Amino acid sequence: MSAMIRNEVFSCFVFYGVLLVLKMYIIAIITGQVRLRKKAFANPEDALRHGGLQFHREDPDVERCLRAHRNDMENIYPFLFLGAVYALTGPSLAVARVHFLVFFLARLLHSVAYLFALRAPTRSLAYTIAQIPCVSMAVQILIAVAVYA
Repeated sequence: MSAMIRNEVFSCFVFYGVLLVLKMYIIAIITGQVRLRKKAFANPEDALRHGGLQFHREDPDVERCLRAHRNDMENIYPFLFLGAVYALTGPSLAVARVHFLVFFLARLLHSVAYLFALRAPTRSLAYTIAQIPCVSMAVQILIAVAVYA
């Protein structure tokens, strides 16, 4: 493990990867807070605890938070795989940092755009920008391992 942490590119990836996971936790916490504020609980036992079965219901704001979280899972998990493997292919630190930073900032903007319902095309633009480093890393990984296929 210590040898991997001494790998500057891998450590850079870990830094941004952990920030992304923390961002996902924050979205989950926000979802819970919105559920409480809007009294919209997914489970009857939670609704009963907070006022009655009438609060076992859906709410558009809670659903928006859940969609933001689901979108994070659909995009951040693949990034974590791609970024880890990419870091092991020996890219330059500067180029790798740009890949990781662009993805992180675009996903951060995507979450803000989702949660605050920013005007289109903010969210879709952030999504597209985040895909660029992922596709770049995937292509570079494939090139690096193609000789072994």
